[in-house]
Amino acid sequence: MIEREVVVGAGRTVRTYETGAGDPDELTVIWHHGSPHTGALLPPLLAAASERGIRLVSYARPGYGGSVPAPGRDVASAAGDVARIAEALGVGRFATMGASGGGPHALACAARLPDQVIAVVCLAGLAPLTGDIDWFGGMTAKGALRAAVAGRDERARYAETAEFDPRTFTDADWAALSGPWASLGDDAGRAAAAGGDGLIDDDVAFAAPWGFDPAQIGAPVLLVHGGQDRMVPPAHSAWLARRIGRAELWHRPDDGHVSVLREVPAAMDWLAGHHARDVRAG
Repeated sequence: MIEREVVVGAGRTVRTYETGAGDPDELTVIWHHGSPHTGALLPPLLAAASERGIRLVSYARPGYGGSVPAPGRDVASAAGDVARIAEALGVGRFATMGASGGGPHALACAARLPDQVIAVVCLAGLAPLTGDIDWFGGMTAKGALRAAVAGRDERARYAETAEFDPRTFTDADWAALSGPWASLGDDAGRAAAAGGDGLIDDDVAFAAPWGFDPAQIGAPVLLVHGGQDRMVPPAHSAWLARRIGRAELWHRPDDGHVSVLREVPAAMDWLAGHHARDVRAG
């Protein structure tokens, strides 16, 4: 895995991770991590990408994992950072993929970079706070996002006393975290120990206008959601599926927020199929 710093703006860099370039016709997937995470590529992702000959790229969003904070960032701003990362790494067209808090940022790239993004996968991702759905309905722990609606100062005050509610995860989630996705929990712990700025800024961005309408997305989008998700309820992906013109929804009734990540290999196959069609259309 190659780690480097990429300049994305005046006085601002982000830390990137990649598996390195191989065949020039290979699919590149840019991964958007959840909240909180460091941006490092985790073993299940690396294994799934390697088995499919996919070049995998990730980066730490501002405020995470050594990336310089970007106060006041919105969800759409991820597209500008990704455009500069792609340029620095010599990537032309690519797919994006994100889980949980990474999902909205993956969608932002498709909306803002239509000439570069081939297809998108969003696993257990949030919908915008539009009033069209009960946005908080079904969330076991909703205090952080409710505080974020009131702004960054309120969200930062909430963080001073916040504690994770273990009921947020289902038995299937805990099994995934003690098994194939143990590295996910470890990475979240490292990100939290490094400070809360990245998570606070993510939550404020999710609860504010995103800077784009998902209806703008023209690329194919795969939405994957667990029916038992207590962190981001499945109504969020259902809303996105109705809003995005070329969306496909995989509803997994027995999965929670973490266990649904078992679909990552199949989702990469889905991306590879769209990449093959893109190459043929060439």
